[in-house]
Amino acid sequence: MKNLYQDSRFRLIIFANIASSIGSGITMIAIPWLLVSSENGNAVFGYITIAMTSISFVVTPFIGHLIDKTSRKKLLITSKIMSMISLLFFAMIGFLGMSYEIWHYMIIYMIGSLYYTIFYPTMFAFNQEIFSKEHYKSLNGIMEVQGQLSSMIAGAIASILLTHWDLHYILLIDLLSFAAAILFYIKIPYDRTKQNTSKNAVPSKATEGLSYMRKRPLMFMFLLCSMMPFIGVMITNYLFPVYLSDVLKTSGSVYGIQGMVYGLGAIVAGIIVPFIAKKMGDEKTIIYAVITYTIAISFILLANVPLYLSLMFFIALGNSGARVARNSFLMDQVPNALIGRVDSLFRTFGLLLRIGLLALFTGMVSSGLIIYCFILLSILMIAASISVILSWKKGFDLVNEDQLSPSLNLN
Repeated sequence: MKNLYQDSRFRLIIFANIASSIGSGITMIAIPWLLVSSENGNAVFGYITIAMTSISFVVTPFIGHLIDKTSRKKLLITSKIMSMISLLFFAMIGFLGMSYEIWHYMIIYMIGSLYYTIFYPTMFAFNQEIFSKEHYKSLNGIMEVQGQLSSMIAGAIASILLTHWDLHYILLIDLLSFAAAILFYIKIPYDRTKQNTSKNAVPSKATEGLSYMRKRPLMFMFLLCSMMPFIGVMITNYLFPVYLSDVLKTSGSVYGIQGMVYGLGAIVAGIIVPFIAKKMGDEKTIIYAVITYTIAISFILLANVPLYLSLMFFIALGNSGARVARNSFLMDQVPNALIGRVDSLFRTFGLLLRIGLLALFTGMVSSGLIIYCFILLSILMIAASISVILSWKKGFDLVNEDQLSPSLNLN
């Protein structure tokens, strides 16, 4: 742990992520609220969310392959530069005195979603590559704390800016934060490892992630079902703004406060889960985290605003706890040369589930059935909790590297 804090690469990554997470977090809180507050905004937000989830579903396998074949540092920097150029264009619209239309909000949301689709798996693989295995649990916990602390700060700022600032000033903050992050990333000393640059070490097929997990069916089921809290959070990123606006009749400031409470719960998870996982193991920690999320989301319909915000803490605790332990488990089990494709495999399945659920929930919300969306989500989470427990109890068929086919041998 001490060595991790003394590592200059770790400090630069933390500073870069804090800068960009706050900027992008403010924007991705502001845009959904501006969308759902517009005429027919609920339906539009649902459809644009489905569209972006579909796009992510198509590009995620290619991104996973790209992560394993190219410099992860360059990929991180390039994604931020492209986002900066796009944000500058839309910021200039406001500074030139032009009015924003709903299609502007839609494109900005698409840019942010595509950026996240590239950033998170790239950062995950980058961290596994440059840090030692003994630091994985602590590293994932710290990254969760950093990310959610940034989100909490973004929520606090957004709750103020949404009622006092125009959109182009918010976009300017995002743009400047990305510029700062790029400077930090440039300073990170980094060389592609021999494992990732060797022609014989890295399989060329994008489907090797699927081949790798087919040898571990129980582990695949366990990891897939353990993603359900994250899928639930992504779905409720659409449902919660609508629920707050149409059912609880709250203002935009409550939506910002929700982000703060969620961030607090995730920070607590990032702090305590590495210690729990060291004592109980990653697998048991994942199970308890999934159950925590399931219980919290199942009680959301019974809540007034104060209880709603309280449940948000446990929703974050369950989702972030599962993610921290799950990431550590993946880092321990999957070779770095394949991590991009294995990670993208689960992200692709998760996106497929999100597309189906978003399509269903958007139609239900348009028909005034948002209450039933949460009931269905609760049922799905209960099923996921049971599946995680059963797949773990049956045990994982961990295949040794020397049992892999020659094309998959990474030694």
